[in-house]
Amino acid sequence: MPSKPKQPKPDGMHILFADDEPQLQKLMGTELPRMGYRVTVCPDGETAVEVLSKEPIDCLLVDLDMPGMSGIDVIARAREIRPEIEAVVMTGKPSQETAIEALRHGTFDYLMKPCRLADISALMGRVSERREWNRLVAALRHRLQRAEGDSNLIGENQSMNAVRKLIAKVAPTESTVLIRGETGCGKELVARAIADESLRSEQPFVAINCGALPETLIESELFGHVKGAFTGADSGRMGLFEVASGGTLFLDEVGELPLAVQAKLLRVLETGDIRRLGDNQSIKVDVRVVCATHRDLEKMVGEGSFREDLMFRINTFELQLPALRDRIDDLPALAEHLLRRHRADGGDGQLFTEAAMAELQAHQWPGNVRELANVIEHASVLCDALPIDVEHLPQHFARRQLRADLADSAPMTMREIEQLAIERSMTRHSGNKKAVAEELGVSLKTLYNKLNAASEAADAA
Repeated sequence: MPSKPKQPKPDGMHILFADDEPQLQKLMGTELPRMGYRVTVCPDGETAVEVLSKEPIDCLLVDLDMPGMSGIDVIARAREIRPEIEAVVMTGKPSQETAIEALRHGTFDYLMKPCRLADISALMGRVSERREWNRLVAALRHRLQRAEGDSNLIGENQSMNAVRKLIAKVAPTESTVLIRGETGCGKELVARAIADESLRSEQPFVAINCGALPETLIESELFGHVKGAFTGADSGRMGLFEVASGGTLFLDEVGELPLAVQAKLLRVLETGDIRRLGDNQSIKVDVRVVCATHRDLEKMVGEGSFREDLMFRINTFELQLPALRDRIDDLPALAEHLLRRHRADGGDGQLFTEAAMAELQAHQWPGNVRELANVIEHASVLCDALPIDVEHLPQHFARRQLRADLADSAPMTMREIEQLAIERSMTRHSGNKKAVAEELGVSLKTLYNKLNAASEAADAA
């Protein structure tokens, strides 16, 4: 978390000051701008509400005891018009009831009259600081959502529709789910969909890749540890089972867990109790576990590298995800969805040329949706203006197309094959020789020599 600013600078926020005292109206109309804020002064509550409906006000500074519409009434109406607005009340009749009523309506603070300008300035500074933190939190939340993506499953392939139906059945239950599928086919996305459609949807969703951590750390990550449990444990730490308590814990690549950790995981699933490393006391947790693997667990059981009782325990309900190559008809929708995560300039226009989309659909996608996401990001970076064309795709697509053309053609000499590759690359890069050299993996000088040789051969013919 960033360190807290010690001296928040006024951010130019727009303050609405409402009070029926002419002297205070004049004073605030002069002093608030000197503090760096914009201000609109109103003589009563009715005028304040009228201004609120027309202007983007950031903060209310209102007298509690105005004739007609009171400060509390103004704040209540302001919340209806602009829910995120900050509010501060001023009153010459402070009481416990006044404070409770103000806080009940979500006021930031209240000032007792008479108050010093220094007090007002300090309070407005805190309001400004709070608004900055709120903006930061909103920005971080947006970045997190973009990084995680949503839990919408893209595609209308028959196999994906079957997966959706199974998710709808299992999500509201407390059953442990095992998601099977190749690497990169979207197992975590399915786990998120299960969590989002479950009765725990408002609780934490915590994911861990069991194969991404060394064996010495995975137990501490899952179950936590107490101070001094091992060398370097200078303080206690909560494990992910505790973090996810009340919600869902996703164990990706569960087949990579060491046997010792498998035994402890089985105990947690059966009893709901965990024990931090180095601790003698058990802790009760309430976690719904979803697992995923690309490994053949049955084969691992036969080899003795995975516990049979744990396999049966996590496989209460199984979901098999199809590989991308087995639902290639979903690729256009997936590609457009992934591209819109990087580009906002697509609108309703064409996002991919027909040639580019044909190249994408002809690929076998051994890395599945994860590979597709990387390819789309690569193309998005290279493409200055949509649509994405073949030239924006990674080099192996160009080589794949060349191999396909060679397979369909009559026998060719090495020089002819080389020349065909150069011509194709020159077309893709609109004659940009530097880009062609980079794509073909040769120096610019070598490319010029080969172009000159081809030109001389053509002239001689």
